[in-house]
Amino acid sequence: MAISCPLNRYLLLMAQEHLEFRLPEIKSLLSLFGGQFISSQETYGKSPFWILSIPSEDIARNLMKRTVCAKSIFELWGHGKSPEELYSSLKNYPVEKMVPFLHSDSTYKIKIHTFNKTLTQEEKVKRIDALEFLPFEGKVNLKKPQHIFSVLEDYGLDPNCIPENPHNIYFGRWIADGQRELIESYSVKKRHFIGNTSMDAGLSFIMANHGKVKENDIVFDPFVGTGGLLIASAHFGAYVYGTDIDYNTVHGLGKASRKNQKWRGPDENIRANLRQYGLEKYYLDVLVSDASKPSWRKGTYFDAIITDPPYGIRESTRKTGSQKEIPKGMEKCPESHVPVSLSYHLSDMFFDLLNFAAETLVLGGRLVYWLPVYTPEYTEEMVPWHPCLRLISNCEQKLSSHTSRRLITMEKVKKFENRDEYSHLLSDHFLLYQGHNSFREKYFSGVTKRIAKEEKSSQE
Repeated sequence: MAISCPLNRYLLLMAQEHLEFRLPEIKSLLSLFGGQFISSQETYGKSPFWILSIPSEDIARNLMKRTVCAKSIFELWGHGKSPEELYSSLKNYPVEKMVPFLHSDSTYKIKIHTFNKTLTQEEKVKRIDALEFLPFEGKVNLKKPQHIFSVLEDYGLDPNCIPENPHNIYFGRWIADGQRELIESYSVKKRHFIGNTSMDAGLSFIMANHGKVKENDIVFDPFVGTGGLLIASAHFGAYVYGTDIDYNTVHGLGKASRKNQKWRGPDENIRANLRQYGLEKYYLDVLVSDASKPSWRKGTYFDAIITDPPYGIRESTRKTGSQKEIPKGMEKCPESHVPVSLSYHLSDMFFDLLNFAAETLVLGGRLVYWLPVYTPEYTEEMVPWHPCLRLISNCEQKLSSHTSRRLITMEKVKKFENRDEYSHLLSDHFLLYQGHNSFREKYFSGVTKRIAKEEKSSQE
């Protein structure tokens, strides 16, 4: 249904990766900057072209200063399913909105962008010449124009069946590009300190955007690892803090994760990572601490909790315990102050994480975390729930043919009151996820079956 309101229409050109994460990112960022997600499109699916209504160009620019899922944004002047429809649409666009960018003292250029098809230079020039009916009065400047206009043609998603004519054609004034370059400039390959599970830079920024991280926020990661998620939040001006149970990781000690490097260097740590990107001023601290036993005093509040808990595949799931908690059959050591390391079931870990977030987030603060699932058994009812938190989005990233992880974003909507009452209320719900406590075994069972199948095929 068409939008009948004074909002300007914009065209977003989206990147074709992490497709499920794109819509929640754009919605979160628009909400962060005072806009609302309004669109005439019913579904987005895999299309790289999205038409949105946004209150102002300032909000559109702010959106592009943050997004890593969108490539560019354009003020949409015309749209059609054929050249004739496009030209008709352009002729109906208010001239008074065009004039400020087409007057005689301005310079401009027109670019042609095609998706899923390559045009010759001759075909591009022909499309540009066909726009001569527009009231351009300025001079063409191909190197440093004041204004850039684009014709964007969509030839569908199937590279094996490219149509002769585009499905949709758009014309718009370029406003700004997104932050795609952050994926390369913050690449883990170039990072000073990494671990076995350091988060991909692109996903780190997506998580920070889902969490609506902004300047002067305090962002916490209870499973901090090498601090990749802290870096993304600090880049957006948040002060960052974290904990981890692994002493060697927090202090940058022990064996290195890089190839051809045996031990970590003396200045290989989380603080050094933030220093590498000029973000050290946003670093509060990182402590060795057990996420199952938070040591924060009441009244400690975070604006966002963004984390990637261990799944037991490359990093073990552990918590601390007392001598009395050692399972039967294991040899007991003499009583001492040194804590015992116990296994930490995934269902218990997420139970603790949601309770912690409900208690320590500010109202409106967000929890963003990864939930590993065994896909043959997964249902939406398994996603951890809490009465103080509202589910915002649930996006899947496949790990293998039978496993995936889901990026869960939740927002605190109610003040935390009684931990015991919540624990009783949630105990039955978390039973649904307990089958995933053996996620490690299920993950590797699929790998073992695949290897056996490949060996059998090679023998045949």
